[in-house]
Amino acid sequence: QVQLVESGGGLVQPGGSLRLSCAASGSRFSFNAMGWYRQAPGKQRELVVVINSGGKTNYADSVKGRFTISRDNAKNTVDLQMNSLKPEDTAVYYCNAVVFRSDGRYDYWGRGAQVTVSS
Repeated sequence: QVQLVESGGGLVQPGGSLRLSCAASGSRFSFNAMGWYRQAPGKQRELVVVINSGGKTNYADSVKGRFTISRDNAKNTVDLQMNSLKPEDTAVYYCNAVVFRSDGRYDYWGRGAQVTVSS
């Protein structure tokens, strides 16, 4: 059974930094992509950034230049360094891992990590 476990997050003042980490385990298949989504209260879950196994990234416009994703394929881990945080970054951040198999796409999710940006 695939498990994604997030760590990090917390409360930070505007302009501060936080780092999220995610470790995936239990998959017989390599993860084609890993990334982070977030969901703010009253809003839909949205993509923050995704990285494929080759290192290609796709960032949401709202975080470009402030957030950086890194991935270790051998360890099945993905980290998110968040700098210059803004109150609007406040959300629950979810780690995501994707496997493409012959019978379709499989998405796996972590339980989420709360990030609160407030003075």
